[in-house]
Amino acid sequence: MTEDFSRRPIASRNTKWAAHVTRQLVARQVAPNHISIASVVAAVGAGAAFALSGCVAGPIWVGLLLVVGAALTQLRLLCNLFDGLVAVEGGLGSPDGAFWNEVPDRLSDLVILAGFGAAAGSPMLGLLAGALALFTAYLREFGRAAGLGSDFSGPGAKSHRMAVVIGGALAQVLALILGLGWPVVTWALWLVIALTAITVARRSLRILHKLGAAG
Repeated sequence: MTEDFSRRPIASRNTKWAAHVTRQLVARQVAPNHISIASVVAAVGAGAAFALSGCVAGPIWVGLLLVVGAALTQLRLLCNLFDGLVAVEGGLGSPDGAFWNEVPDRLSDLVILAGFGAAAGSPMLGLLAGALALFTAYLREFGRAAGLGSDFSGPGAKSHRMAVVIGGALAQVLALILGLGWPVVTWALWLVIALTAITVARRSLRILHKLGAAG
């Protein structure tokens, strides 16, 4: 039987703190579409901070911008969590909610990864990572449209990619504090590319297998 995950599996969705924040947002009638838009604002800020970290001089400024980029990337993920919770559990969804749930996410992926590439000194690698991220989302939607279910599998799904970005940025800050010349951001970017490429291959093979089985 085909599994159809209409929502991305997120463990924190069922936690007490998430339920508390959701109740507060619903009580204030915060529209889920506005939370989705806020996720893009956070992502643009993160991408800008990462990009600037590759341009400024001095480890203090570089480290500060990397921390800001990591924090805003995490904020983007929190917005992605609560727009769905407010829409579904809070009952504040709207007819155009599907658009605001998906399209801002694609832009957020691209700007964060492009900025992360600039932080690594390789904007083209950042754009490659962004293109692969878009492809994973395309494959998920293609599978859903073909009646095969929504495949959120990794190892380079959105949450995995962003975890590597956040971890890579903070690890680079630690390397700067310790006086190490390690290009941790570059390593993290290559890891994002590798994991996302594996995800593209995995989702493609699963789609082909299911289509073949259905035929």
